[in-house]
Amino acid sequence: FSVFDDKKKVLISGPSLKKYPEKLIIYCKDFRVFYFCLTYTKEEELKRIVSGIIHHTLSPKLLKRLFLFSYTQAAPCYIATTKDDTMMFDTLKDWRLELDRTKGNLGYKALSVNEAYSVSKRLPPYFVVPISLQEESVSKFQGRGIPIWCWSSQHGTALCKMGSLPKEVDDSAIQEQRAFLNSVEQTLHRPPYEEVRIEDLSISLPSLSDVQAAYTRFKQLFLIENSTDFWDTDSKWFSLLNTSNWLEIVRQCLKKAIEVIDYLETQKINVVLKEDTASDFCCVIASLVQIMMDSYYRTRAGFQSLIQKEWVMGGHQFLDRCNHLRSNENEQAPVFLLFLDCVWQLVQQYPLAFEFSETYLTVLSDSINIPIFSTFFFNSPHQKDTHKWEDGPGKQREALRFYTVWNWSVQFELKALSFLNNPLYVEKSKQDKSRKGIRSKHQRQLSLPLTQSKGSNRKGFFREETGPFIRSLLGKRISKLISSSDEVPSNYKVFYENWHRKPIDFHGLILPHIEGPEIRIWAQRHLRWIPEAQVLGGGNVAAMQKVLELMDEIQNLKKKVKERPTTNLPTPKENDDVDGRRKKVCPALISLSICSPSYKLF
Repeated sequence: FSVFDDKKKVLISGPSLKKYPEKLIIYCKDFRVFYFCLTYTKEEELKRIVSGIIHHTLSPKLLKRLFLFSYTQAAPCYIATTKDDTMMFDTLKDWRLELDRTKGNLGYKALSVNEAYSVSKRLPPYFVVPISLQEESVSKFQGRGIPIWCWSSQHGTALCKMGSLPKEVDDSAIQEQRAFLNSVEQTLHRPPYEEVRIEDLSISLPSLSDVQAAYTRFKQLFLIENSTDFWDTDSKWFSLLNTSNWLEIVRQCLKKAIEVIDYLETQKINVVLKEDTASDFCCVIASLVQIMMDSYYRTRAGFQSLIQKEWVMGGHQFLDRCNHLRSNENEQAPVFLLFLDCVWQLVQQYPLAFEFSETYLTVLSDSINIPIFSTFFFNSPHQKDTHKWEDGPGKQREALRFYTVWNWSVQFELKALSFLNNPLYVEKSKQDKSRKGIRSKHQRQLSLPLTQSKGSNRKGFFREETGPFIRSLLGKRISKLISSSDEVPSNYKVFYENWHRKPIDFHGLILPHIEGPEIRIWAQRHLRWIPEAQVLGGGNVAAMQKVLELMDEIQNLKKKVKERPTTNLPTPKENDDVDGRRKKVCPALISLSICSPSYKLF
């Protein structure tokens, strides 16, 4: 929320608020704008209203003071009224089922070493690592520097992610890290880990501060207070949109996902996504890759399972990134909204490939800020499990049963739930659902050369004894070596162009168009409270509004004509019907107003 007075100055609590405003303007996170007129409100009530709004929207909060906890304690036990196949990935069984589904159990194993969060508080209780990795290596640096499995393709190539090792400046600490990475290399020095591509996302993608700054500029385009303000910004709207840089960041994320798919699909190379905590852009890119390559994640249950796996259990810091506690704006960045915007681009380009609708994505984006569900209100599974306990009667500790956002019947009636489904989606046939180790018939056959490594003939997880992978994990000192000449070159452009020349199979691999005009604004989310912009070209809503405005203007002119003295009116000619002529002119004016190009939005 943002709260302003009648002069559009931000309201702050404390002694600095010497005069209470006569009008409040509240900008909501879903782009709604509310006005409250306080002109006739008593001073004591005015003080209580303004102070209360400021306290609940601007003042920092404690985690336990969030409405989430109050609601969970008071709400009755929820009984699901609809079948939900979402995998929560909070049990070892869920991870093993996912390994079986993707055939990843041939080279990876699920661990329970962090079941009591004894290894790391940022890792989930259960996760998957290469099968040859020793459990002792996992606990060495609290899970950092370890490839954690995300997904396996039907070719056997895998997508992993990892956090960076601490950036030490002490020589002994650096030597310890090097020895640790060498031990990891030795355990992985055998098939199926022949070659690995390391993608350092902190180098190739914008920083979190850049994402936050871009979104701050971007959302100002949609916080429109009235129709006049909307039309006033029309002449410079596209330049402001371009300056915000938000759509460019969306395009960069989609492009990076396609590059990763090129390595997995065409060059048959394993990919490890690297980031400081492996919980921001690693979540974005890993999720996009899986959605594009695996049609299961384009179903509603699969998409929700993906968010649980990569975001909730993957340790994305929802509490800090969404600034739910309003205590640390430096950590704020709408990374999850960025991901949903990328998914929306895919949905609007390939609507037949997704089981869920655009409306589903819109209500999911709204649910980020609904303090009823625990899904998007914690930084990690450890934080949630730590704060779910409360003192019960007799000083016995009881665990709160938080609601999950996937219980859609809590928010909507059964009739409304149908809007979340895409009626154009055709379910995958049973024959196609069985995944095999070979390329299935429906997938594209790309006659592209498989680039071979020019490095050492030795095959291992790291192709060279002191390869760029190990060196990059030791910090910024040599991070530029990631893109050195011994890395496998990307055929991204060839792969991208060849794919778009072939027919589309909506249950196979899909790649988005990422050229400038193809990256569009998520209109349903950002423009839904602006009637003039809801339909391309204005539509019936904008046309009707202009007709009503014109009719109102004509009525006012009629009233002024009647009020004028009759002596000043010109004498009508014989058989001349002034009123009749006026009645003939009005429809023409109305028709002209509708057809005029000046009333078209875009």
